[in-house]
Amino acid sequence: MITIKRLLLTGVIVLIAIAATLYFNYEKARTKDTTEGNRYNAEVYVEKMKPKIKETIKKEDIYKFINTITFEKNIEINPMGRIIVDGYVNGEPEKFHFSADLIYNSNKVDGMSFSKDLGDRFENWNDFDIEVKEEFLDSLSEKERKQYLKDIREIK
Repeated sequence: MITIKRLLLTGVIVLIAIAATLYFNYEKARTKDTTEGNRYNAEVYVEKMKPKIKETIKKEDIYKFINTITFEKNIEINPMGRIIVDGYVNGEPEKFHFSADLIYNSNKVDGMSFSKDLGDRFENWNDFDIEVKEEFLDSLSEKERKQYLKDIREIK
């Protein structure tokens, strides 16, 4: 009787081990397909999407501040399979950085983020009381304030 129980227990353990091995190998293969396995496809897709990314950024640029948009060469494929494209505007990667979030073959920009300085240039001050804008401008140094007002076309 004990031998049958041992045999059954051993069989269950072996089945669990086989199932776990198959599952983890499947997950590993699936992750590879969406990252390194498709890196070339992701890079081709990013090239196709760059005009849409530019269009999305330009829609935010209500003051026509942007002169140039530059994309960084490396892309990132995060663990969730999203493609992250970084870049910057007006030749200032430290100050005016952006990041675009793409889902492969969605044919749209699924998300955008901007550095604080770049996002500030997209702020529509008509949505705020004048005091809020003045408070923001007062937080800047004289040089930064002058540059900001030039960037949003309030002074020349």
